[in-house]
Amino acid sequence: MSITADRPTTTFSFPTGSGGAADIASRMPRRHTVVTGDGMAGVMQIASALQNCGRTLREFCVDVREGVAYSSVTCTMSMTPDEADDFSRGMGAMSCVMAVDPY
Repeated sequence: MSITADRPTTTFSFPTGSGGAADIASRMPRRHTVVTGDGMAGVMQIASALQNCGRTLREFCVDVREGVAYSSVTCTMSMTPDEADDFSRGMGAMSCVMAVDPY
């Protein structure tokens, strides 16, 4: 499943950098797993934030299981190292997020 956004960023944004070729050249697919303890509601909040971040998801996988305390969203987006750090901080600031683990 791929989520694309036509709306402006509302939850967090990525730094724009200098906008030069170096920024584009250093972008590569980066995978993160975002963990929540809020079950389906937490997963939906995370999915909504991803939709609003303005990036195309290359991968989007959700794991929600009855009787398991934690749920997770795994996603892959093209980002620079600075954007990946900003992504982790932005997602970690959400109240439903317990951890953000980069691969």
